[in-house]
Amino acid sequence: MECPEMTDTALLVIDAQESFRQRANWHEVDSPTYLKNQQALIDGALARGWKIVRVLHGEPEGIFSLASGFVKPLSELTLDKPDLEFIKQRHSAFVGSPLEVFLVENGIRRLVVSGIRTEQCCETTTRHGSDLGWQVDYVTEATHTMPLTDATGKTWAVEELKARTAAVLDGRFARVCTIAEALAGAPKAAAA
Repeated sequence: MECPEMTDTALLVIDAQESFRQRANWHEVDSPTYLKNQQALIDGALARGWKIVRVLHGEPEGIFSLASGFVKPLSELTLDKPDLEFIKQRHSAFVGSPLEVFLVENGIRRLVVSGIRTEQCCETTTRHGSDLGWQVDYVTEATHTMPLTDATGKTWAVEELKARTAAVLDGRFARVCTIAEALAGAPKAAAA
């Protein structure tokens, strides 16, 4: 068996954990598509020799606490040995974590962001990574979220949240792309 070609790309799988299933707003009806897409991205990254970072979210109490037993990967996702795994305590996976050092030490120049929640930890990590100088691909179809009610009482549907997130990130903080586009690699720079 040939060893896949090593690259300068890392896939971030953010907060794809059982804690979310414990929330009343978890939608099992939406999750099969997300799970299928997330696994396709993981499998594609493995086949390409990308580094894979699994990030989990922890809090002192509740369903995101280590004591809850739910701070573990979603059972349907198969990823035996990520290159780095850690528990974060902030929205951005860069804050108070080993992520930045790991990326620098491994010569990573491009991040592919996926996971849960589309508009929260995935978006925040994307913005932070971009501000730190990484080229970021944001794969909306490999993110998941739940409806969100704002201070005015308006409930934002999943598709509205995904569209809003894509609109504010694309061309500013990331290239918003499909799984196929992310797996195809970074776009070639235009000739001068």
